[in-house]
Amino acid sequence: MAQILSNQWILKRRPHWDRLSALLAQSDRSGLGQLSRAELQEMALLYRQVAADLSVLRQDATSRTYAVHVNQLLARAHHIIYSGRKTSLMTLFLFLRDEYPLIFRAQIGFVLASLGVSLAFGILGAVMTNARPEFMRHFVGPEMIATMERHEMWTHSIVGIEPKATSAIMTNNLTVTFVTFATGIVFGVGTLFYLFINGMLLGVIGAACAQYGMAIPLWSFVAPHGSLELPAIIISGAAGFRLGYGMLFPGALRWKDSVARGGIEAARLVSGIIPMLVIAGCLEGFFSPSNAPVWLKFTVGGLLFTLLNVWLFRPVRVRAEAG
Repeated sequence: MAQILSNQWILKRRPHWDRLSALLAQSDRSGLGQLSRAELQEMALLYRQVAADLSVLRQDATSRTYAVHVNQLLARAHHIIYSGRKTSLMTLFLFLRDEYPLIFRAQIGFVLASLGVSLAFGILGAVMTNARPEFMRHFVGPEMIATMERHEMWTHSIVGIEPKATSAIMTNNLTVTFVTFATGIVFGVGTLFYLFINGMLLGVIGAACAQYGMAIPLWSFVAPHGSLELPAIIISGAAGFRLGYGMLFPGALRWKDSVARGGIEAARLVSGIIPMLVIAGCLEGFFSPSNAPVWLKFTVGGLLFTLLNVWLFRPVRVRAEAG
């Protein structure tokens, strides 16, 4: 009886899904500007109704196919409906507070893949450097090696030019994360390459500093800003993998729709790391190379990493507008 009622419900709701699909197809062909005001209002209303339908479909295991179809419609409609929404500081705050943790957790598989790849290459770099110390010369320049031989940190050059160094650091970090994300368009290969470079470099430098008895100076420098910068690189790698996945595995979607959806989800994922990189850049320019006590640097790094995890994994109440 429940299945018969379910079929009746689907027959009743199906015309709404078809109408939303037709409006989306019309928008794709002619552009959003060609839709009348009434059609735009109808699309917004259908979006909310279909979002409620999706919640019902997800409770019925026999309606999985319908749930996938409706979810795809909602993804396309969301991009169109909210593409012109005005942005304010409050909007950004609410996005970071309420929406971004959900976006992050929805892509947790890609985050774990990026983390696993980075750890694997970092361990490989450390092992290779410990086995053959000359291996470090493929990744570390002669000037850095010379400072390690003198048991000096190369980061001392930042002291005294903090504002200029902070600006350069932020620019560099944003560039690295953006390139790591954007090169995912090459079927994920570009993202894999940049994660390889970052992972190997971290592993090689870590092992090299340990060989020269400089492990504590290195990690006390990295801890404050690295607690945010390294996760930001991992997340940018996850966004690149999501983009590459959309290229390689369109599933039931058309290839261009799969790429578009992957690009939207990847861009939303990478957008949340910008404030992380701003804070990390300030710390790397002013605090990390300072003469602050080692215990304080590790404490700051541990506290920031804890707050990062609280932000990303805390329970979030889904707002009704988000569907």
